[in-house]
Amino acid sequence: MIGCIVQARMGSSRLPGKVMKKIDDKFLLDYVIEQLNSSKKIEKIIVATTTLQIDNLICEHLASKNITYFRGSSDDVLDRFFQCAKNFSIDTIVRITADNPLIDPNIVDMVIDKYNNTKCDYGTNCLPRTFPYGTEVEIFSFEKLYQVWRDAKKPSEREHVTPYFYNHPEIFQITNLEHSENLSNLRWTIDRENDLKLIKIIISKINHRPILLKDILLLYSKEPKLFELNKPLIQNEGYLKSLKEDDEFEIKQKMNDDI
Repeated sequence: MIGCIVQARMGSSRLPGKVMKKIDDKFLLDYVIEQLNSSKKIEKIIVATTTLQIDNLICEHLASKNITYFRGSSDDVLDRFFQCAKNFSIDTIVRITADNPLIDPNIVDMVIDKYNNTKCDYGTNCLPRTFPYGTEVEIFSFEKLYQVWRDAKKPSEREHVTPYFYNHPEIFQITNLEHSENLSNLRWTIDRENDLKLIKIIISKINHRPILLKDILLLYSKEPKLFELNKPLIQNEGYLKSLKEDDEFEIKQKMNDDI
């Protein structure tokens, strides 16, 4: 089974509660799920959130809409993904983060197809990145997820789920879907308030659903200044913070080894 695990939590440091922010008459998380529902390849969608009380709001909302969810570790997100996939017997995992409300289901399906048609362990569309921020897709098998879950030790590898894959190309075969044009200068993921403002404007200007990459690019060609709203481009801020934690982790490990 190809299952999509959507990573969601209320405790964002840069924009707290962002996954339950209202865009129009829906929450941001609703948009993520509705966009993914248009995928022709995904067989099941599960939202993986935490056991923290603050995330009860997410679970109550999902329960009211009969959407499947799983609760796990707040810090060890890799463990949350592994336990979720294990609990629902997912053979192939598509990883999506809930701060990408305009995830394109066609891109999701193209990454799945490339993964299925290539002898690889891990597939994505951002190594190297040619697609806009906000369109990230990752895919891997449960078998390989178990290997990563078992072997990954660094804080960045536990918090961000997949770095162990691309940090070890000598172990894993990696495939990447590239766009015909480099669009990595564009960004419609949500980290800060200005990102949310941009998303609201995009959604208000595109009437049909799902909203696809080509629709947003058409809007960009007509109103390029609109996309200056969330500049400057901030890249992987959370991951860079985790890399600093890795340095502290390695120092502590060395100290323990020297004792």
